[in-house]
Amino acid sequence: MLSTNKYIINGGKKNKILIDVCYHRNSLKKDILIFSHGFKGFKDWGPFNHMSKTFARAGYFFLKFNFSYNGTSLDNPVEFVDLDSFGNNNFSIELDDLGLVIDWLNRDFEFRDEINLEKINLLGHSRGGGISILKANEDDRVSKVISWASPSDFTNRIDDSKLDIWKKKGVTYIYNSRTQQNMPLYYQFYIDCIENMDRIDIKKAIVNLEQPHLVVHGSEDPTVLISDAYDFVKWNSKTVFCEIKDANHVFGVMHPYDLEEYPAHFQEAIDVSINFLEG
Repeated sequence: MLSTNKYIINGGKKNKILIDVCYHRNSLKKDILIFSHGFKGFKDWGPFNHMSKTFARAGYFFLKFNFSYNGTSLDNPVEFVDLDSFGNNNFSIELDDLGLVIDWLNRDFEFRDEINLEKINLLGHSRGGGISILKANEDDRVSKVISWASPSDFTNRIDDSKLDIWKKKGVTYIYNSRTQQNMPLYYQFYIDCIENMDRIDIKKAIVNLEQPHLVVHGSEDPTVLISDAYDFVKWNSKTVFCEIKDANHVFGVMHPYDLEEYPAHFQEAIDVSINFLEG
C-alpha cells in the first residue's frame, strides 16, 4: 500500500514550503525523485497527484512541493490567493527552496529506512526543469536530472524595451488565461536576475553538468520551443534527448484532471523518464 503524507518546512524567506511524499512504506531504501512545478503552476496541478503514485508504484520515493512564493498558500495550495508572494518570487528563491527540500530529506529520520540518500534525482516541468538543472549543477548530492519542456535560457524572454516602465511602476502584470487573473511581477525579479546572472545561467550549467541529464520535449510545444531542447544537446554531448512527436507544452494533460488513463504523450514522458532513471 502506498503511503502519502504532507509536510511543512521553512522556506528561504518568510513563506513556508508545502511538501507531499508518496512511497511504499516497506523499510526498503528507495531512490528519491523530487518534482518541481513550473511557472504559474503548483504541485497538485493536473495529473501530478496521479503521477506521484505512478512513480511510487515504480519503486521511487516521490516528493513534490510548492515553491514558497508560487502564489498559493498553505490553506489553499491549488489557487493563486497570494499574488503578493507571486510578484515577489524569483529564480534565487526557487533554487534555495529546492536546496532546502534536499536538506530536509537528509536530516529527517522518519524516512531513514525508506530512502537512498545516495540516489537523489530531480524532475522538473518547464521553469521547474530549468531550476532542477541549475540545482543539479550546484549541488553534488543530485544523481540525475530530468527536464520536461524546459527553457534553455531564463532571461531571454525579458523585454528590454519595457524595462524603464517596469522600473518606474515597480510592477508588470502577466495574464493567466486559465484563472483569468492579472498576476503581478515586481521589479525585484529583474534585479535578482542581474545580481545572480551567473547562478541562473542554464547554458553554463549544462556545459558543466556532470550528472546524467534527460531532456523530454514536445515537437509542437508553443510555449517553450523545441529549439530550446536542441540547445541542451548542442551544449553537452552526454545529454539524453527524447522528442515526443506532436506533443504540446504539457504533453496533452490539463487542469483540472479527471482522466483514468494518461494521454499518450504524457505516458511517454513518464515511461522514458523511468527508463532513464533505471538505466
